[in-house]
Amino acid sequence: MVNVVTPELAGRGEICEVWRAKGRLVDGTHGPIRYRRNDSMIFGCVEIGEDGRSGAGDGDATSGLHKVTDAAYRHLFALIDEMGYPGLFRAWNYFPEINAEADGSERYWQFNAGRQDAFTGSGRSTKGNVPAACALGSVAGPFVLYFLALREAPLAIENPRQICAYHYPQRYGPRSPTFARANLALSHEPPVLFVSGTASIVGHQTLHPGDVVAQTAESLRNIEAVLSEARRVAPQAGLQLEDLAYKIYVRNPADFDAVRATFRQHVASDVPALFLQADVCRADLLVEIEASGGHALEME
Repeated sequence: MVNVVTPELAGRGEICEVWRAKGRLVDGTHGPIRYRRNDSMIFGCVEIGEDGRSGAGDGDATSGLHKVTDAAYRHLFALIDEMGYPGLFRAWNYFPEINAEADGSERYWQFNAGRQDAFTGSGRSTKGNVPAACALGSVAGPFVLYFLALREAPLAIENPRQICAYHYPQRYGPRSPTFARANLALSHEPPVLFVSGTASIVGHQTLHPGDVVAQTAESLRNIEAVLSEARRVAPQAGLQLEDLAYKIYVRNPADFDAVRATFRQHVASDVPALFLQADVCRADLLVEIEASGGHALEME
């Protein structure tokens, strides 16, 4: 179990996200990672505090966040390679003050640099067949990473409305993000799809700055485009907006009602949807939506 400090906005207090798997489950640890696995999939989580990890004063200019991100992902890759689950499917990343300037740059940029260093240092590509992912600003706490990996490599899906994140121009940071817009596990029946954190971005630019309703609608149009691309490359996936479960991250709690109403206008009202407060990776983004489908859906 891992604790993520992104408060739930519907007023129900603390919630618990549970992933269920078939077959015999095996628990274990690998360095700082706690994991549980079955024959086809492994779930793991790690929390690393930034305290004492800054290079300030020791001749190392690398930030503390850069270092803990690099360390967490190197532990992840060591685990999945050793256990035989090389296909990193989905990664969730949370850390405080994602948009803050510290140690000479924005913290989200530092995270991207640490993640990219771990990928290249572990012999992994930073383009093409990369995992679905998100990175959100938590209210407090350490750097948190949790993930799913598979025996067989998933299929990366991109959005034809957007430039691949790993090809973003340097105006968004000196090191590009390392994620695909979605990942599809064709080795599962039915296929399982994870849509990365999706925001109001077309091409590489933020659309509708300051307008949370328009940003929510644009984010859902992007998810529709990802689903259309997934159906094109893998017709057996067959997923529509109403077939998914959603997590919706809202920067400003005062925008919750508007975001929820807009979401319900575009998606069936009875779909599982969890609304959370979190900062988004760009300061001009007010909402981010992630989704998944092809698995059992529960919401209590």
